[in-house]
Amino acid sequence: MLLNRRKMLTSAAALAGFALSRKLGAETQVPAPATSTRSIAVSTYSFWRFQDDLKLPIETCINHAADWGFDAVEILHVQMESDENSYLQKLKQHAFRLGIALCGLSTHQGFVSPDKDTRQRNVQHTLGCIETAYRLGIPTMRVNTGRWGTIKSFDELMKNRGVEPTPEGRSDEEAFAWVSESLSQCLPKAAECGVTLALENHWGLSRTADAILRIVREINSPWLRVLLDTGNFLEEPYAELEKIAPETVYVQAKTYFGGGTWYTLDLDYVRIARLLQKHDYRGYISLEFEGKEDFRTAIPKSLNLLRDAFGRDVSSP
Repeated sequence: MLLNRRKMLTSAAALAGFALSRKLGAETQVPAPATSTRSIAVSTYSFWRFQDDLKLPIETCINHAADWGFDAVEILHVQMESDENSYLQKLKQHAFRLGIALCGLSTHQGFVSPDKDTRQRNVQHTLGCIETAYRLGIPTMRVNTGRWGTIKSFDELMKNRGVEPTPEGRSDEEAFAWVSESLSQCLPKAAECGVTLALENHWGLSRTADAILRIVREINSPWLRVLLDTGNFLEEPYAELEKIAPETVYVQAKTYFGGGTWYTLDLDYVRIARLLQKHDYRGYISLEFEGKEDFRTAIPKSLNLLRDAFGRDVSSP
C-alpha cells in the first residue's frame, strides 16, 4: 500500500512538472541571435594562388591557420602531395592536434565535352575525390561543371570576363545534359560517404546563377547543392548571390588586398552577411585570398574583415 502511494505521488509530481514545463515553454520565446557569427575557414589556395614559388605544403597552411585564429581549413586538392591514405590520415591528425577542422575539399573536373570517355574520366576522378574527402573526414566537396575550352588561356578568359564562345555545331543545351548526367553518376558515392557536393558559380557553363540553379534543381538531390563564391559574379553580384543563397551549403569569400590577380571586386561583406542570414545560412565562410599582397599580412587582414562582417549585428540595415 505504501509503495502504491509513493508511485501515485511520484506520478503526480511528474505530471505537474511536465505541465509546468509545457506552460513555461509556451510562454517563453527563445530570442533569435542578434549576430550572424559564422565559423571562418581559409582555403589553402589563399597561400598559393597557383604561383609556383608560393606553393606550400598543406601542413604549413594548417599551421598558419591555427596561429592566426581560423576555425577551419579548406584543402585545394591539386595542392596535396597525394591521395595515399597514410598521407591523408597524417593531415587529419595534424589538423586535429591544432584544433583545426577540415571543412572542405576543393576539386577540379570538367563535364562539358562531347567525348563520352573524357566525361567518364572526370566522373571517375570525382568519385576518387569523394573518397579522399571521406577519408579526411571532410563533409563537403567543391565541384565544377567545366567549360568548352574555346579560350585556352585562363588569363585571356579573365580578360573576357569569364565568357567563352560555344563551339560551332554545339549548344549549351547539350552541355547541360552532359553535366547533369555526369554529376548524377557521382551522387550515390556522395551519399554513401556523407560528402555533400557543392556546385560552384564559376566560369564557363556555371557562370550565372540561373545556370547553377538549373543544374541543381533538375537533379534535385540533397547531396548536390550550391557553393556560393562571392567573387565569381562580375555583373550585378548581389542580385546573383541572392538567387543562389537559398540552395547554398558552403561559401567562399574572396578578398583582394594589394589588388586582384585578374580583377578586383569591391565587395560589401556586411551586405553579404545580411543576405546570407536572410536565407538562414549557418555554414562556413571560407576565405579565398586572391590579391597581390604578401599572404602573411593579407590573410590575417582578411580574417579580421570577415570576423567583423559576420560577427556583428546584421539584423537591420
